[in-house]
Amino acid sequence: MYQPLSVFIGLRYLRGRSADRFGRFVSSMSTAGIAIGVLALITVSSVMNGFEAQLKGRILGVLPHAIIANGQLGSTPSTIEQWPHVVDTAPIKTTDAVIQSRNGLSAGLLEGIDPKATEPLASHLLQGEMSALRPGRYQVMIGRAMASELQLRVGDSVRVMVTSASRFTPIGRIPAQRLFTVGGIFHTGTDVDNQLMLANIEDVAKLSGISPNQANDLRLFLDDPFAITQLKPKADPATWTDWRRWRGELFQAVKMEKNMMSLMLSLIIVVAAFNIISALIMVVMEKQSEVAILKTLGMKDRDIVAVFIAQGSLSGLVGAAIGGVLGVLIASYINEIMAIFGVSLLGNGLALPVVVNPFQVAMILGLAVVLSVLATLFPAFKAASVHPAEALRYE
Repeated sequence: MYQPLSVFIGLRYLRGRSADRFGRFVSSMSTAGIAIGVLALITVSSVMNGFEAQLKGRILGVLPHAIIANGQLGSTPSTIEQWPHVVDTAPIKTTDAVIQSRNGLSAGLLEGIDPKATEPLASHLLQGEMSALRPGRYQVMIGRAMASELQLRVGDSVRVMVTSASRFTPIGRIPAQRLFTVGGIFHTGTDVDNQLMLANIEDVAKLSGISPNQANDLRLFLDDPFAITQLKPKADPATWTDWRRWRGELFQAVKMEKNMMSLMLSLIIVVAAFNIISALIMVVMEKQSEVAILKTLGMKDRDIVAVFIAQGSLSGLVGAAIGGVLGVLIASYINEIMAIFGVSLLGNGLALPVVVNPFQVAMILGLAVVLSVLATLFPAFKAASVHPAEALRYE
């Protein structure tokens, strides 16, 4: 098989002579360092992607992705559903509320919904049905965490107080309040279970002191909640509220942690690239006489540079390929591997969520190869600067 001369010589130098054990060891460690760095970066990034996707599904899968305020739509719901990424719309009325039982009280967000519309929380109901939220029955759905905290069961009576509305009484102004009946309990496995309450939209409107006909805020559900930035310019910012107001800080923290982990693990690849520099400098010092002979035979400086770039780049390519294959395999079967050794990081038999992103894997492999090539430049130009007369003076 035909090979360019520079690549052929670079391969010979990469394999090294049997007597040059230390040089081969340093070269092997450089390749191993690249492989370990790529493996760790792919594995950890895949697990972080899994956690982010799990949060996205559990939290953003049940919360409205955006709410457009009452009377300010500027478009009909059917028109808004034609916006990119919008898959569903439904009427909603939200307000901060306090729920009180005989055993305590808790604060949260009260959502008034139309039970006939699509409701993501319906698939998370442990008890009750959404059809129980009929107007005038004053039924409320709460999360399992809130039910446990207040020691509530389906059928129990609770007092719901709305902080945004108040009424005058002989003892002064007090928050608007009314007795509700617990009509169902849901469980999402997130803090939503401790903060969210659902009731009929007409009941919430009456409790808030407005006409049911005025409770026509519109909630939007998207195929990708992170595409919300593409929709905001279509609505008046003064009437627009999206999930970032409620959960933006959480996902920003997850993104920052993900980036910091990637940065720290990328340092492994950087250290391995420095090992490539060290190995190539040793090869250049050892091969000065051979480089001088090649130059006297007519090899140009750019060909000498190509020899050592080929040697270092091949080391990086081999390490990136090995690390990429092992990283994808370990990330894909990490739960099975931990089960073999009896390790459970989350406890209770829970599995690590893993999402292997092919584009991210390609970026990591590209980073490893680029750093490997950059690491070869200084030693390669150092080799090209060798003067044949000085290198062969004592030969």
